[in-house]
Amino acid sequence: MYAWEFKSAAGGIENNLYLPAAGVPKPHITEDQILVEVYSAALNPADYKVPELGLVARGMIPSPSTPGMDFCGKVCEIGRKVDSYCVGEMVFGMYGGPFGHGSLCQYVAVSKEMLATVPTGLEVDHMAGVGVTGLTAYQSIQPYVKKGDKIFINGGSGGTGIFGIQIAKALGCHVTTACSSANIELCKSLGADEIIDYKSADPIEVLRKKGQVFSLIVDNVGLPSHLYGQCHHFVVHHGHYSQVGADTGISSAVQHVSNMLLPGFLGGGRRKYQFMMLKPNHEQLVQLGKWIDEGKVKPVIDSVWEYDDAPRAFERLKTQRAKGKVVVNVKKNQNKE
Repeated sequence: MYAWEFKSAAGGIENNLYLPAAGVPKPHITEDQILVEVYSAALNPADYKVPELGLVARGMIPSPSTPGMDFCGKVCEIGRKVDSYCVGEMVFGMYGGPFGHGSLCQYVAVSKEMLATVPTGLEVDHMAGVGVTGLTAYQSIQPYVKKGDKIFINGGSGGTGIFGIQIAKALGCHVTTACSSANIELCKSLGADEIIDYKSADPIEVLRKKGQVFSLIVDNVGLPSHLYGQCHHFVVHHGHYSQVGADTGISSAVQHVSNMLLPGFLGGGRRKYQFMMLKPNHEQLVQLGKWIDEGKVKPVIDSVWEYDDAPRAFERLKTQRAKGKVVVNVKKNQNKE
């Protein structure tokens, strides 16, 4: 099968991707797996940030490796113990991760927990980017809120924030978010009730003036670094803080360890803190597909690239100016089927 691969990400993953002339072995499925022909794959920041960690990445990522975690495609083979999918069915989900072989290839072998059926009539490119960011947003919000709760989403215009605003609204929450002035209209269109322009106001000062009214903080950014340490001023006593996004630097890593371990009386945070670790979940993917089918959640696409242009798709993602998902059409001539 055809697949994009890299052996090193030194100097940028986009400068190291190559297509093996002889292709790579097509995966064989186990009795519990499904073989999916990938139609479209969507890129996530972790797809390049982890490989570009240098020496740290060498111990985590096989060489060569294929990037990509999100996909949408067609079931073409099922294991004998799989009874929940049919050959020919269109599915979407997540595969692998930044630590292994990914979805930017012709076929992937996945477990049923990583998949859900694409509701009739929904577009492949739209569903290709739901898996990672959709599940991350869902798992960072749904367990910690109830209808009527107020939540603050730090970074509402990024991939996870776009889903987070809409998921929170679908759950009946009041949403305040922070973004740059260039993305205010996008966040409004997603349903945000209040928007803080972090370029013209200090989000922490704005939030402190509101008092202890928020049940949940979802931090997709990791900045300002003292947001968690100050959140007891605007989060209710039983509230939570979900850390989703973070910088990859040493100081950021130290800050997150401090957030998790340092008690409040020693200068640490005073609200429940969890660093998000994404878990594949079939039922949650089904719920996301249902909301998308009902129009309650709408995937946002920044750009769509042909398969041969995958390195350029990474370049676009790395500008950090993408509004929505960066999608790569993996199956050639997919729109002609």
